[in-house]
Amino acid sequence: MSRFVFLGVALALLVGGGSPVTAAPKTRPLVVDVDAYGADPTGRKDSTPAVVAALRQAKKVDRHRPVKVVFSKGTYQIYPERAETRELYVSNTVGADQRYRDKKIGLLVEDMHDVTIDGGGAKLVYHGLQTAFASIRSTDVTFTNFSFDYAAPQVIDATVATTGVTDGHAYRVLKIPAGSPYKVNGTHITWLGEKSPATGQPYWSGVDGLQYTQIHDPEAQRTWRGDNPLFNDVAAVTDLGGRRIRIDYTAAARPADAGLVYQMRLIERTEPGAFIWESKNVTMRSMNAYYLQSFGVVGQFSENISIDKVNFAPAPRSGRSTSSFADFVQMSGVKGKVSITRSLFDGPHDDPINIHGTYLEVVGKPGPSTLTLAYKHPQTAGFPQFAPGDKVEFATKRTMTPLAQARVTAVDGPSGMDHDKPLTTMTVTFDRPVPAGVEIGGTVVENITATPSVVISGNVFRNVPTRGILVTTRKPVLITGNRFDGMSMASIYVSADAYQWYESGPVADLTIRGNTFTRPSGPVIFVEPTNQVIDPATPVHHNISVEHNSFDIGDVTIVNAKSVGGFAFTGNTVRRLDGPAHPPYASPLFVFHGSSGLRIAHNRYDKGLNTSVVTD
Repeated sequence: MSRFVFLGVALALLVGGGSPVTAAPKTRPLVVDVDAYGADPTGRKDSTPAVVAALRQAKKVDRHRPVKVVFSKGTYQIYPERAETRELYVSNTVGADQRYRDKKIGLLVEDMHDVTIDGGGAKLVYHGLQTAFASIRSTDVTFTNFSFDYAAPQVIDATVATTGVTDGHAYRVLKIPAGSPYKVNGTHITWLGEKSPATGQPYWSGVDGLQYTQIHDPEAQRTWRGDNPLFNDVAAVTDLGGRRIRIDYTAAARPADAGLVYQMRLIERTEPGAFIWESKNVTMRSMNAYYLQSFGVVGQFSENISIDKVNFAPAPRSGRSTSSFADFVQMSGVKGKVSITRSLFDGPHDDPINIHGTYLEVVGKPGPSTLTLAYKHPQTAGFPQFAPGDKVEFATKRTMTPLAQARVTAVDGPSGMDHDKPLTTMTVTFDRPVPAGVEIGGTVVENITATPSVVISGNVFRNVPTRGILVTTRKPVLITGNRFDGMSMASIYVSADAYQWYESGPVADLTIRGNTFTRPSGPVIFVEPTNQVIDPATPVHHNISVEHNSFDIGDVTIVNAKSVGGFAFTGNTVRRLDGPAHPPYASPLFVFHGSSGLRIAHNRYDKGLNTSVVTD
């Protein structure tokens, strides 16, 4: 990871008639107006060349004073053909796959300091497959006051408008939102994405149910992963016009899914929706993220990231229920502080928030103080994981207990910006001999310098098919004042995974306080590291406190925790959704595996709840 050179606050400037001025934190920024470079706020033409030119000009003046890039309150079309292009490798996307190494970026802040992108209430409409905005090797960057959407999302939200039976054959009529072009071909539907004005070819395409489906119930306000029956036993497909498609079936039973939405997509995460890399003090504030194409907002080896008052939700009246191709927010190897506050997370295709590091596995020992380390999950590769001076921890895969710590003195590996070196391995040298117990294939290494403290406060999570928050970091974590409604999996999930995703990090100080959990699936709070050998004397996670929360539940377990040393559940209120007059619930509220230091006290429970604590 490269290091940043931060500009001082005492740069002498010459302005106006040549009078010397000393730059200070409150120096009035120079304003760069994208309209002055030919951007079109009426939305009739492509504004990409003008936006690129304005940002390049801002980069020139950025060396001398703060700069603000401004838009008018209008609509701007952003196409990928003339957007900035960079070779980049991004966590949890397509790994080292060379087909997708070049990323298109609509708004690029690169090698800049003290810059604000102020949309002034504008709406940016992105086309094709591109990253909406990025901060790369930059400091003190703010993105604010704009909405963004994609003209043709890579997710098809097909609503079952009506169902019935005609002449012994069942049928469905699907309603398709604007921005999802299609072509009926015999008994199949081809989804065409959107045609490039440059080539006349669609940016992407797929057939029928694509590769992945989840199901949304607008009336119940729930979303879950499930099988797609729309294209089973198809007899005929008819385009009825007005974005309505009739599918007739060979079967006779009337479908019982009228009103449900089948959210269908491909699975390759080719681009980050937005990207923050090797940057410091980056803020997203007062924004509407109506849709994130290909993936979510990725923070990668950066420091101090703040997301405040951002609505991650479909555009009103769009007819869509999906607002992200996968996660909303993914923080990978970030240090300093991650703050996510007062935001709405509605309609993702994976976890709204995931904060983690990355375990690299030991695959070679070329010297007494040197190891060869490898990325093990195919979606993560190609970027630096360590820099000289970083502190690391060695851990045994089977037990996930730490062996020792060391400092990095040298790294030979991928840059994150090119493919000149192997993209899945790196050679790392330490300030001391490799500790005893480190084994090829049996040991993982984590960068514990690149771990953040976290505050997640005042947010709303709904229509989520997966977990609400995933967090694995050893720094203090506070999750407070949030509302979780109808999560289809755990509302809060703590892992530390050295076998599948290799998302690293034990928690050592996690507080879950003053949140509301309504209609959850169980377990509501799930702690599940991947250690295969569990020893209560050496737990993976420590010091988890769940206090003063409100749970409105069905017959589910609230806490299922494995390998925790020190778990407190105190001052909470637990209510039954159906009321205490109904038969008692069977599920125990608390299940612990290989854990110690448990304290469950001063809670209030409805009658008929199973308040037993199961331990093993």
